[in-house]
Amino acid sequence: MASAEPYPSPPPSPVPSRVDPILRNVLRYTVSAKEYKTLHDYLITRSPPAVRKRAPPPARVNSIARVSDDHNAAAIRASLRVFIVSQIGLQVWDQLTARIFGRGNPPKKKPKTSVFRSPNLRLSLSLSLILLLHRLLFRFLTRLRSNLASKDADPFHRRNPRIARALTSRLAPAAGASLAGFALGVYPADQLRLTIAIYFATRAAEYAYNLFENVGWFRNKPWWWGSWMMMPLATGQLLHAFVFDRDCFPKAYGDFILSHTPNYLQRRPAAYPPSLPWPEPNTVVDSLATMSRLSWPPFISPMLFPDNPSPLPSALTSISPITSPAHPSIPHLSCALLHPSNPSCFKTFLTYVLTAFPPLAKFFTLVFTLFSLPRFKLYLSSPFKEINMLAKRVLRMTLFITMAIGTSWGSICFFANTFPRHFLPTQRWFLGGFLGGLWGFLERKGGRSNFLYSVRMSIDSTWKVGKKRGWWSGIKGGDLCVFVMGLMVINMIYERDARAVQGGIVRKGLGFLRAEGFVDRTIGTSEEKSNREKDHAE
Repeated sequence: MASAEPYPSPPPSPVPSRVDPILRNVLRYTVSAKEYKTLHDYLITRSPPAVRKRAPPPARVNSIARVSDDHNAAAIRASLRVFIVSQIGLQVWDQLTARIFGRGNPPKKKPKTSVFRSPNLRLSLSLSLILLLHRLLFRFLTRLRSNLASKDADPFHRRNPRIARALTSRLAPAAGASLAGFALGVYPADQLRLTIAIYFATRAAEYAYNLFENVGWFRNKPWWWGSWMMMPLATGQLLHAFVFDRDCFPKAYGDFILSHTPNYLQRRPAAYPPSLPWPEPNTVVDSLATMSRLSWPPFISPMLFPDNPSPLPSALTSISPITSPAHPSIPHLSCALLHPSNPSCFKTFLTYVLTAFPPLAKFFTLVFTLFSLPRFKLYLSSPFKEINMLAKRVLRMTLFITMAIGTSWGSICFFANTFPRHFLPTQRWFLGGFLGGLWGFLERKGGRSNFLYSVRMSIDSTWKVGKKRGWWSGIKGGDLCVFVMGLMVINMIYERDARAVQGGIVRKGLGFLRAEGFVDRTIGTSEEKSNREKDHAE
């Protein structure tokens, strides 16, 4: 009898059945094995018998997924899904905006373009490429860093010490993967690309400040120090651009200001004959710009001087319907234009505050109520506390916006009565906006997002004004470089200290960008509670 083998060989593994290469690639690049199992359990098992026979079982799909590196397949799957979801979202957004904002207006005929030149398609393609390239670069640089950290790479370290230190740095994968941001160049260079670049640049600056604050650089800062200090500079520049360079000013921002200026912009009276012209709000603003260039001329009342053939300068005859019946005791033409029936500038300012406050309070009550809907559980558990916090936030924001707009308009009268005519005739608009922005102090504890929004609008306006006046010309692809640098700084800060990146959604998005999963790194740390409270406050 033959003796048994001391080390018997394992039984041969079953030969896998031949898999169609097209089916294998379709499965690998559309769904993962876990997703296919869920899909099979809940959908395919309830399908007709013909579909169930043709669909492969989950075990077979799992074996297919293990054939090669699944990381590349997962990156392609994620990028394809981003492309599809973003394309559908952009199409739905176009339809909604056309229906909501196009009511009562004839439909605009869009120029016919090829499919490959469609802005929506190119935006979706650029977003999917950024995700794909970022994941591939991050994984490649991470594996390269780990390989260079081994002893086998000592000869490379001796030959190239600087390159080796750079590649083995903790921040190398985060910085290198950010080069994927150049894929945004697939989208044409227009306003959206510039807006994205400015947004990432300001976000990078915000997170850098948070990092320095966490390190302890601003440990002894004064109590009044905060992001609200950016608001006066931003509003000063924006008001100056609104008056002199309205084509470089964000239209939505300007419409909001004009719609909430009830006393300083005179509307057409109901009894005024429709056949006679009446200056529009933009005409009034243009007239104020002309007054600035003319060094603020005085008001000559036609009631007191009826024989004067030209009570207005030739460039300001369009405002005659407003200034002609103005109160004769008004000394300045700007005051006669802004409040013709009331000779007191201070009473006009108080009337504006009392008139503009209620509509703005209703507006912000609606906005903040909608934003607080995701926190409805807190309202159910402690309703009085949450409603009190909501009311305080609405009042602070309403008072801030009301006083900022009112101070900016009221500063025209203040400077006209305080400064000589030829003293800073055009620069005083910046001073007026600066004074209005000082009211941001009221929102210093929870208004950082609003302040940064105004700063982004100011940067965009400043760039356009500079190009218009020839201060700078820009370089081709400069917005891409700004976007990549901003993404690189954000990635490096997230790698250095994830707590400096405020916002759980932002941290989860960076984790998804790196293929680490839609997770928040700060969850589970000792600072979790404080981070959540800080994110909520901001």
